[in-house]
Amino acid sequence: MTNNIKEQIKNDLQQAKQTGQVRSERVREIVKSALSQVVSEFKEGSTELRTLVKDAVSTVIENLQEKGSDVKEEVTASIEGALEAVNSKRHESIAKTQAEVKQLQAKLDEQEEKIQQEVEGILTEIQDTREEKSASAKIAIESAINGIKNSEEAELLKKRYAQLRAQLAIVQANLAARYGGRSEEVQGYLDEAKNWFNQARPQAEVVVAQVQEKSTQVDQKLGEAGTAIAKKERQIKQILRELLHAAADRLKDKEPVKK
Repeated sequence: MTNNIKEQIKNDLQQAKQTGQVRSERVREIVKSALSQVVSEFKEGSTELRTLVKDAVSTVIENLQEKGSDVKEEVTASIEGALEAVNSKRHESIAKTQAEVKQLQAKLDEQEEKIQQEVEGILTEIQDTREEKSASAKIAIESAINGIKNSEEAELLKKRYAQLRAQLAIVQANLAARYGGRSEEVQGYLDEAKNWFNQARPQAEVVVAQVQEKSTQVDQKLGEAGTAIAKKERQIKQILRELLHAAADRLKDKEPVKK
């Protein structure tokens, strides 16, 4: 079987050479296609599977050795293609689990919303009792209710939670891209990050310039990453790393100035 895979990779590389298509992306697809046909026949993490991957990468090196030291990109691409083929089942499982997590998160959000509505209803009823109280009691009730409704600590917790969820999604996008995740999987994490960042965005009309600048930087990197994935550009990993750093820096922002 190993010889069959090596032969297929060799033939595909030769055809690519003849048509002038020996680019890193093509090499990645050749290795991925060859290994995808047989990986299901091996136990995950088995010695045989690792040997198959090693032989596939060696075959690429042997058939492109005339390029000398310029073969680095092609070797990297062959390893990426092999990883994507070997881990395809795992990534399918991850995608399924991620969908289940999102469903559970939606249920949690729904329950939290019901709690919030219940609290609002209770506070409204308490507020309606002011007319039956003395002036000092009315003031105390009004002050207490406003304090609960407008709790800066609660708003800050919500904001930080959304920021951390966004950063986690970006970390997951980086891991998926690094270890052979499908472009749809990476894009899904980026969409999730964008959604959480939107929830964390300050709602005040007047925002500290530093916060505005960092938010714009994150938005720009999210857009660049999405475009790179759609075009299957090789610098996607570098863009995702930059996005991760920008997101981490975003957590250090100052709060908006309230006027």
